[in-house]
Amino acid sequence: MYEINHIHLRSTAPRETADWYIKAFNFELVSDRVRPFGDHFVRCRSAGGLMVNISGPRTGEVLAPGTTETYLGLEHFGITVDKLEPQIARLEGLGAKLVGEPLVVDPGVRVCFLIVPGGTRVELMEVFDV
Repeated sequence: MYEINHIHLRSTAPRETADWYIKAFNFELVSDRVRPFGDHFVRCRSAGGLMVNISGPRTGEVLAPGTTETYLGLEHFGITVDKLEPQIARLEGLGAKLVGEPLVVDPGVRVCFLIVPGGTRVELMEVFDV
C-alpha cells in the first residue's frame, strides 16, 4: 500500500503561515513546537485529512529563496472549491494574489492559480457538471 503521508512547506514564519491556511482553508492545527535541531515545526491537517507540515530553518540553516514560477518537481498543490470567483475574492482579501484568469482545463473543470502568503503556489479547482 502506498499513501501520501504529508506535504511539507518551508517558511520564515511557520506559525503565521499555518494561521493563514487555518483561516483560508479551514486547516486544523495539530502541533506547534521547536524540534531538537532548532526548526519551528507546525503540523496541520487539511479539511480532506492531508497532513501539511510547515517549518522554518534549522539552527544554522539558511533557506534558499522560493519561487512561484512554474518549474520541474513539486510545483503546487490543488484545493477543490465550490465556485472559483467567490473564493478568489475571499483569498485575495486574505493576501493571496491571482496568477492569470480562471480557465477550463477539461470538460467540467475550471482552475486558477494563486500565490498565497508564505510564497506557495496553490491551484483552486471548480468541478461542475457538463
